[in-house]
Amino acid sequence: MKTYTFLFFAFLLVSSCAEKAEETTTETTETMETAKKQLRHVVLFKLKDSTTTADIEKVKTAFAALPSQIEEIKGFEWGLNNSSEGLDKGYTHCFLLTFDSEEGRAAYLPHPAHKAFGDILTPYLEDVLVVDYWTTD
Repeated sequence: MKTYTFLFFAFLLVSSCAEKAEETTTETTETMETAKKQLRHVVLFKLKDSTTTADIEKVKTAFAALPSQIEEIKGFEWGLNNSSEGLDKGYTHCFLLTFDSEEGRAAYLPHPAHKAFGDILTPYLEDVLVVDYWTTD
């Protein structure tokens, strides 16, 4: 009788652990499935050789102000190119904006604050490259 009792409790323990593992796996899968994809807007600038450090600061400050002026921007970061590969083709500044939707990006593009930023940038801009993409799993 002791053996059967032991086996019964062992069975209950294993069943309980298996159910818990299945619940955890289901929760993890649901969390991953409901994790919101983000729309990234990558902007690379090639500035004119005549652009001064003060001009660059003016451009960076104006671009960095956009998230406080345009609520559709959900994330913002920027940085200077420091790649050692030599494949930058003269693009020196990278800006990354995040949107929750294509509608958010569509609201950003003609927004008066974005247009005003363009007016600040244009005198110093030699070229711009823009790439948008949805984040993936």
